[in-house]
Amino acid sequence: MAHTSSPSEKSKSPAQEAHPLPAAVYPSDVAFTPSVKALQSRKGSRRAYALQEEAGGWRTEIDEDLKAFIEAQTSVFLGTASADGQPYIQHRGGPAGFLRVLDGRTIGFVDYAGNRQFISSGNLAENTKAHLFLIDYAHRRRIKIWGTAQVVEGDTALTTGLMPPGYKARAEQVLLFTVTVWDANCPQHIPQRLEAADVAEMLADRDRKIARLTAEVDRLKAGPKP
Repeated sequence: MAHTSSPSEKSKSPAQEAHPLPAAVYPSDVAFTPSVKALQSRKGSRRAYALQEEAGGWRTEIDEDLKAFIEAQTSVFLGTASADGQPYIQHRGGPAGFLRVLDGRTIGFVDYAGNRQFISSGNLAENTKAHLFLIDYAHRRRIKIWGTAQVVEGDTALTTGLMPPGYKARAEQVLLFTVTVWDANCPQHIPQRLEAADVAEMLADRDRKIARLTAEVDRLKAGPKP
């Protein structure tokens, strides 16, 4: 009797055939697929990443350092994909604190009304896999977070709790992101940029120091009073 290939057998790539690997051996396997590991081997980086994997490199829980980093950000990029794999990246921003860590695996934020294309929401309705990319240009640090996400509509209490105090924006819905694994990148090639508010404060501090020094110079030039 002739053997009939199963759908999973037909879908295997040459890299998967050459480098078969059990699912979820390491947390980083969410990104380091057999195809990726095959390329790492060919280009010479697999050994270094294998050592990281064995040492327990990538993490699955949000620690206090990551929590502080997330909640200090004013910007985030959300990656989603449609059911057939068409990727989409959307920027979301707000005041520091608009991203909220709700527990060791959950990040929540209000999705403010925008151009109402609903591409990310539509993608999540058919494919819950998602990615968060956070970058701090001032300190040249970036964090990559893999996971799943869901859109929550009509939950007034949740929306109110996540809305930054005093922020004037209309809430469309809430997005809850469940962390699968995260990793911190090295600062290589990240340009150093500063927030306009931070620059303004540094300039104001400089001007205050100049004013104090100028007043001191004027006092010394005037000499002691008779």
